[in-house]
Amino acid sequence: MKIIAIEKEKPDSTPELFKEFSELEAIEAWNLYQEGFIREIYFRADKSCAILILESNTLVEAKEILQRLPFVKRGLISFDLIPLKPYPGFSRLFKTQFSSE
Repeated sequence: MKIIAIEKEKPDSTPELFKEFSELEAIEAWNLYQEGFIREIYFRADKSCAILILESNTLVEAKEILQRLPFVKRGLISFDLIPLKPYPGFSRLFKTQFSSE
């Protein structure tokens, strides 16, 4: 299952704490990317916020794996998770085409 994960910074997080754990965060993000869990990773262009595209069996599994990230583990950030499913709309194109046969 594909999942969009949108970062939410906790109100009590400080730039100093992010700086302290930023290298460890990058290492673990790289590990999760190499494992195929993180498929894509971005920052929003309009504000400081990470957007991850994940591949996971379930939302519960995704939440558990995200706990490996140092920023999550230390309570600096959390994620809103949005499960995705395939878009079925293109089938209407083919259904119409073959329905007259």
